[in-house]
Amino acid sequence: MAGTSPAMTAAWITQPPSDCVLLQIVKACAAQPAGHICMDMSHQQQFLLATLPASRGQTRLAFGIAAALLGVFLAAAPFATLPLPRIDGFVAASQSVYAVNDLITASLILAQFAIVRRWALFALALGFLYTALMALAHALVFPGAFAPGGLFGAGVQTTAWMYNFWKAGLPLAVISYALLKDDAGTVNASQRPAGVVIGAGLAGVIAIVVALAWCAIAGEKLLPSLLHRDGLQYDQGTLRLFAVAQEALCIGALLLLRRRRNCVLDLWLIVLLFTLVLEVTMSSLLAASRFDFGWYVSRAFALAASIVVLIVLLSETTTLYASLARSVLRQRAAREARQVAMDAMAASIAHEIKQPLAAITLNSEAALLELTAPAPDLQEARDALRCVLDDSHRAGAVISGIRSMYRKDRHGRAWLDLNATIREALGAAQIELRTHRVSVSIEPNEALPLVFADRGQLQQVFHNLILNAIEAMHGTPEPSRGLRMWSEFKPESNHVAVSVADYGAGIGEQDKDRIFDPFFTTKSAGTGIGLTICRSIIESHGGMLQASPNQPSGTIFEVVLPVERSA
Repeated sequence: MAGTSPAMTAAWITQPPSDCVLLQIVKACAAQPAGHICMDMSHQQQFLLATLPASRGQTRLAFGIAAALLGVFLAAAPFATLPLPRIDGFVAASQSVYAVNDLITASLILAQFAIVRRWALFALALGFLYTALMALAHALVFPGAFAPGGLFGAGVQTTAWMYNFWKAGLPLAVISYALLKDDAGTVNASQRPAGVVIGAGLAGVIAIVVALAWCAIAGEKLLPSLLHRDGLQYDQGTLRLFAVAQEALCIGALLLLRRRRNCVLDLWLIVLLFTLVLEVTMSSLLAASRFDFGWYVSRAFALAASIVVLIVLLSETTTLYASLARSVLRQRAAREARQVAMDAMAASIAHEIKQPLAAITLNSEAALLELTAPAPDLQEARDALRCVLDDSHRAGAVISGIRSMYRKDRHGRAWLDLNATIREALGAAQIELRTHRVSVSIEPNEALPLVFADRGQLQQVFHNLILNAIEAMHGTPEPSRGLRMWSEFKPESNHVAVSVADYGAGIGEQDKDRIFDPFFTTKSAGTGIGLTICRSIIESHGGMLQASPNQPSGTIFEVVLPVERSA
């Protein structure tokens, strides 16, 4: 059914059910490349923000931030037209920070595009790059930021149109992202090198920004007026029309993304679009002129949204990389420990078996010489063969001693709360559960007695059963993907039971009697030793592992362990 982790493999080898199975398992593990003994998730998704679903905590945080921004907006709205002192350096400082934030965000998303090669990510990254460059261009032509009238011969209407061009870019990019992200025909980018594709995209965005800036500067007299001649007061009629169009574009992008939301990145893009709606409303509909209270608040909204999104992207990326680093370190440590153990075992076997084998060889040669002599001494030959038999028994005893030396038996076991062990196993599989959008239901029996067992081995068993359940539901529709775990006490037999149920395709009638056999697997890349090892570990604890069909579909694996009287 499934593979297993190196730690579980090592734990099971110390308690093998039989010599022939042990030999097969060791050969199979030796044939596996490093890192492939773990459960093969043939349909595993990359752990990226573009594919990792948002947790409930992240969703609550996002909507909490959106609610806080809405509260600030409602509190500031009555004072939007309040005039404040003109601070020429405010635009240059705030938009420089905004541009740097969006450049970093674009770089993070382009890095993900280089890995998964999805056009949706490429379109979104270019959108953030566009907003960063437009923010810089807007600051350069803004009166008083770098020159009294703005650079490059900017006129009175230039900055107003640059602002409208600027704020329309991100909603269009998000709409493109939302339309491309789930389109099966446009998921993967071309096979051209990522650097070439990214370079072409950068050149295209720069060309668009330069063209729009030229239109805003050169078309000063052709474009409708958004500001009065003083460059401060808004032309409310024309400006409101464009503001409503911008808000409609933002709300359309927000609703489209909300309908298709399925990952962390989508969640925070929704927050960003919501903040953009508040910003445009405050800046173009409520504020009456530049440098009034509403104008400053709208810029603060834009800056806060860019900072929050960047911080979240950085923190989530750091969390994912930390999880990956811990996983790699665990695999490396397990591999090194397994190598040391195998080297020690090989050296011990070679040392202990060498002497009886040498004696067997010498006595066999002596018996053969006596039997082939012209006048054979049968008594001498008989004595030599008896020595061969004794030495073979001694070699067998050495092997049994080595096996007992590596057998854990009851060493390392302690009184355990199975409910806590279940929660630990679920915590270890949290990313896999989120990645495959599997809902979890846990029903612990709080009156469950303690069991005397090895915590690490039981955690490995439960973890492997959970991963098997996740993979079994790969073809199940997302709303129906559920993992249910419960524990119960059976007083009539003095046993405790832990059940792991999924709602996948289930086990075929022809396979239900073979799923625990070594090397039997229903997966194209499975090793077929995972369930064998799980059953061996449970049986070494005096329990049993069994499978039964779930209703209406899926499989239930039940782990039954005895409760010792000393408990």
